[in-house]
Amino acid sequence: MAEIEKRKSFKHVSYLWDDQEAAKLAGDEVGLLIYRSNLLGADLRLTNYGGGNTSCKAMANDPLTGEEVEVMWVKGSGGDLGTLKRSGLAALYVERLRNLKKVYRGIDHEDEMVELFNHSIYDLASKAPSIDTPLHGFLPFKHIDHLHPDAAIAIAAAKDGKRITQELFKGTIGWVEWQRPGFDLGLKLKQCLDENPGIRGIMLGSHGLFTWGDTAYESYINTLEVIESCAEYLEQHYGKKGPIFGGQKISSLPAELRKKQAAAIAPILRGFCSSERPMVGHFTDDDRVLEFINSNDLDRLAPLGTSCPDHFLRTKISPLVLELPADADLTDVEQLKVKLKPAFEAYRAMYADYYETCKHPNSPAIRDKNPVIILFPGVGLFSFSKDKQTARVAAEFYINAINVMKGAEAISEYTSLPRQEAFNIEYWLLEEAKLQRMPKPKALSGKIALITGSAGGIGKAIAVKFVEEGAVVVINDNDGERLKKADDDFKGRYGKDAYITAKLDVTNDADIAAAYDAANLAFGGVDIVVNCAGLSISKPLQDHTDKDWDLLYDVLVKGQFKVTQQGVAILRKQEIGGDVINIVSKNALVSGPNNAGYGSAKAAQLHLSRLNAAELGGDKIRVNVVNPDAVISDSKIWEGAWAEGRAKAYGIKVEELPAYYAKRTLLNEIILPEDIANACFVFVGGLLNKSTGNVLNVDGGVAMAFVR
Repeated sequence: MAEIEKRKSFKHVSYLWDDQEAAKLAGDEVGLLIYRSNLLGADLRLTNYGGGNTSCKAMANDPLTGEEVEVMWVKGSGGDLGTLKRSGLAALYVERLRNLKKVYRGIDHEDEMVELFNHSIYDLASKAPSIDTPLHGFLPFKHIDHLHPDAAIAIAAAKDGKRITQELFKGTIGWVEWQRPGFDLGLKLKQCLDENPGIRGIMLGSHGLFTWGDTAYESYINTLEVIESCAEYLEQHYGKKGPIFGGQKISSLPAELRKKQAAAIAPILRGFCSSERPMVGHFTDDDRVLEFINSNDLDRLAPLGTSCPDHFLRTKISPLVLELPADADLTDVEQLKVKLKPAFEAYRAMYADYYETCKHPNSPAIRDKNPVIILFPGVGLFSFSKDKQTARVAAEFYINAINVMKGAEAISEYTSLPRQEAFNIEYWLLEEAKLQRMPKPKALSGKIALITGSAGGIGKAIAVKFVEEGAVVVINDNDGERLKKADDDFKGRYGKDAYITAKLDVTNDADIAAAYDAANLAFGGVDIVVNCAGLSISKPLQDHTDKDWDLLYDVLVKGQFKVTQQGVAILRKQEIGGDVINIVSKNALVSGPNNAGYGSAKAAQLHLSRLNAAELGGDKIRVNVVNPDAVISDSKIWEGAWAEGRAKAYGIKVEELPAYYAKRTLLNEIILPEDIANACFVFVGGLLNKSTGNVLNVDGGVAMAFVR
């Protein structure tokens, strides 16, 4: 009952603590730290993905002396509170960490302290300590939370945030002016505490919030109460100074029209943003975004950029705002590109000037000059980054920044980080070192693939291979039940950012258009089109019907044509090249009995591929063919009548087909869906970027199917 009442007492944050769950961890301070961290990370109003850090201090046995020593467990570098596990913690001797003050040479030598943290490591298997480690280490409290709640940062980023903090919390929350995280900031926090004994937390100017407690629960409840107070204060002030963001300047398009406009323009934006490397996109028309981008204050606030370093590192110095009417005609692609090109050139020039103006002699080389966040008033927000998750999280961070601007403007005036300070964070040598430690991009990182018929069989194997090589994929099928199973499988194996699903019948123009629109909205466009959807009908010539013939040609030939046609329109919008792979068959080259419809349709697919390759080379679009044979595993083609027809044609039983097909090959091998997937990867993996119009046989070696 007490827990229910506690939940009701919070309006702006979620009280998630469960006494029964916490009781299971009694006496395990590190376990309670993980529990508390996961609860805090589950509420995006409290902190962003990957942002903030938490800690606890407890006694432990020194493995060298056997004596009890105080150890601090703190979230390590690069972790996320919501998914934090013990393996994501750094564990350090508290006394050794604090003794580093004796060798600290001052703020000009901040970075050298990070290496010295390693001399304080208690658990040699722990995560690398983050730059925020001393911020926790110099404070005496057993449990500490450092978060980036929108409501608190709104006050921290306000022009007179220090005064507001003092008035709101009556001196119970300290204030430390903006300073880059590091050893010196840890000393400043301790100084603030020493000068203000008895405070329950510290606000960091433009940055975030520190709160604490003697137990995990005390720290958790203290954190919630402070953030609740900040949020309540903001809510009381919304509208008092005037309309939010200066009031509405334009109206949003209706939801369906917003999606239509976003899908139409996304590939063009992606093409511009991919001028240096392939980028994956994300789109949102969240109400908070629309309120901001449709406002009178957009032109004043957007160029200021963000305040919190976590926001800034994800979203770049400032967004690009499109100067287009929400209902602009986007059908004239070339004219639209002409209109948008100067805006991207101006943004790149601005970013280059920012780099040149702010750089230091030892600064890392300039990074990608394209925008991460693009705002389309009346429509929504686009974000582009190296992969879907990073693009989605960048959008989430910019929404956090919008919340901060909204709150700061309601109570005072929003202030962002000075450009030099922002640069010092973005091009910090320690941040660069973190980037350099990240794994190298996979071969298909930044690539988007639509594979028809990918809920099972060959198509699914191709989708799996592409995802595992770094691509994002559009899983689709005309069989809803099969598609649902594939959805569950991919979600469990790869998570929500690796794929989307779409119901797609390749004989239906509207289905094709909808699938590509879904790809545009989810990822920003498409790079790889794989025509894999198929069916087979095996009958003697006299038994073939018009219905059989039309179905084979509609799915195999016309379907390939239609899917390629609409896919090429998107590839041309992007102007960054691409790939079309057509899964054909050895039957396109080999004559066999009872196969007039299927075999001739496959031959048409093969020649259509050659024709497309000849036409699309000027657009840097490669068109290649993979010819499988007898891929029986997980294939709908081999269910029922087709298998029976082939078995009858060869005078054998259905269950004898796999062995029969293997024995007739030069390699005596059974062909699996994964073999076809590997062949597709060969074409798109980067080593054959100058090859088009090719046919790759994956049939175990059928001499009659040799192309030459």
